[in-house]
Amino acid sequence: MNSVQITSHKDGGIVTVYLSGQALDASNVQRFRHDTATMFDSEKFFVFVLKDLKFVDSSGIGALLSCLRKAHANGGDVKLAEVPDNVKSLFELVRMDRLFEIFPTKEDAAVTFRS
Repeated sequence: MNSVQITSHKDGGIVTVYLSGQALDASNVQRFRHDTATMFDSEKFFVFVLKDLKFVDSSGIGALLSCLRKAHANGGDVKLAEVPDNVKSLFELVRMDRLFEIFPTKEDAAVTFRS
């Protein structure tokens, strides 16, 4: 079973969530949903940094979409940053790049929340 490590850091009302590991896929998506479930209760603005994530499948995209919906329900948003080329290509292929804003750096993403 692949595992995804999740670490986060809050700075100025923006939570940066770092995902690392082999894959966010069907083998670990339930654990990911469990581990991220409560973070949307008290925070609104998130930048998910994917640079250390090697692969995402459709169930992983679904889990990230669920995060986006939870943030929107609280008046917030989720932005993606430092997305590996293969993962970004998948997002573009399934047109998730129309729902998620994708930025080259976490700083580029974070500044959009401050403007």
